[in-house]
Amino acid sequence: MRTIPPALVERYESEGWWTRDTIGDMLARGLEAAPDTRFCVHSADRPWSGTFREVELVARRLAAGLRARGVQPGDVVAFQLPNWMEAAATFWAASFLGAVVVPIVHIYGSREVRYILESVRPRVFVTAERFGTLVFHEDLSAGVPIVGVVGRDFEDLLAAEPMAGVARVDPRAPALYAFTSGTTRAPKGVVHSHQTMGCETRQLAAHYPADLGPQLTAAPVGHFIGMVNGLLIPVLDGVAVNLVDRWDPALILELMRTHGATVGGGVPYYMTSLIDHPHFTAEHLRYMKYAGMGGAPVPASVTERLTALGITVYRAYGSTEHPSITGSLCTAPEAKRLYTDGTTQPGVEIRLTDEGEIVSRGPDLCLGYTDDALTAAAFDAEGWYHTGDIGFLDADGYLTISDRKSDMIIRGGENISALEVEEVLLSLRGVAEAAAVAAPDARLGEHVAAVVRLHPGAHPPSLEDLRAHFAEAGLAKQKWPEEIHLVTDFPRTGSGKVQKFRVRQNLR
Repeated sequence: MRTIPPALVERYESEGWWTRDTIGDMLARGLEAAPDTRFCVHSADRPWSGTFREVELVARRLAAGLRARGVQPGDVVAFQLPNWMEAAATFWAASFLGAVVVPIVHIYGSREVRYILESVRPRVFVTAERFGTLVFHEDLSAGVPIVGVVGRDFEDLLAAEPMAGVARVDPRAPALYAFTSGTTRAPKGVVHSHQTMGCETRQLAAHYPADLGPQLTAAPVGHFIGMVNGLLIPVLDGVAVNLVDRWDPALILELMRTHGATVGGGVPYYMTSLIDHPHFTAEHLRYMKYAGMGGAPVPASVTERLTALGITVYRAYGSTEHPSITGSLCTAPEAKRLYTDGTTQPGVEIRLTDEGEIVSRGPDLCLGYTDDALTAAAFDAEGWYHTGDIGFLDADGYLTISDRKSDMIIRGGENISALEVEEVLLSLRGVAEAAAVAAPDARLGEHVAAVVRLHPGAHPPSLEDLRAHFAEAGLAKQKWPEEIHLVTDFPRTGSGKVQKFRVRQNLR
């Protein structure tokens, strides 16, 4: 694990960022306080409706069943499930046991799942028999001692009597191995302790507007932030859980109307797919009062569109490694909310290198990676994390992300910001979503390629159209796209981020 200077440890503990609570403690306290709160899964495959009390009973019966099979505090419990009740029961059960939780995004294929299971060697693996592209193959988990398959034998793991209480574990110990969404390479296993994960949970919860209401969670709970947002924060706040196992804009809009559930933000794709849908009406704005944006680059054109509809937009910046680096509250000045990624969160520090790379540290920063070599490369002896993102600070201390080091396009030795190009592409009529990536160039090494998804019925722009648009926008000629490709959709991670590396691979 990374080096955490003793002075930082003392500061985080004395200022209350790190407590003696485990994730199991936090869950048990919240569930006891609001046992009759509703828990609903809106699914064509596995719908479920009940209360926190009923889900907790399943979780505690599962915890008792696993403990009877030899699972102890510190053992690893992995699960690859859609947004179903059993995902909550598995997460809660593992937390009560003091086990290390490994959520796996349900759209990961066998290659990625095998890589994760071989990396962490779990004692338990819970998955689904079939859902979309997810199909259970016994050989995949052949080395795992305890396997439960929802739709086949999951219930066999449940003991007759539920486990009481919460296992005692060191809050400094690992609580979570969160594998990244794989936007650039094979998934990386990020290690969070009970303290760092607990701090992040409180940070996120503090950003929720008081009148937000019960949210629909469509982001996969197999993703770290999806799990925290969907299965932990509502328990702490005593608000209803509404899970959706597929991102279907028509279904989301219908659930807003029939269940009064809100969509409070996420990656830009989630919000734009709703407001662009033919079923979207002014009535839906009652359930879209706020849009907390993050998890992917947030174009100004998106924040401006949402604001014009009367939605209060605010942005945040972080990663699986350091989830809440900066952010704005919904009460911040409009220009800061729309065009910057906010100020540093309580307890967090950032600085910029000579190249403009953001380095950060704070009480919600992970312990490191499951791969020691990755840990050594990303963290220094003073506890700073090298994010790989490029940004700048304004006079008021608000950070704006200007690019990702790996997304820079180097044309003839000149660095071109992909985000800058994408902003102009998104202002072109008919363009719903855009990615600017590097394409090979025999003379210059690389040049800009534009990959765009259009609104339904929109006229496809030509390269000449792009050139005229970029000239009007005033962008330097060397930054103009030199090829254009149309797609019906982008390759995405489970949380909706565009996988730039796959876009580049497809171009090649």
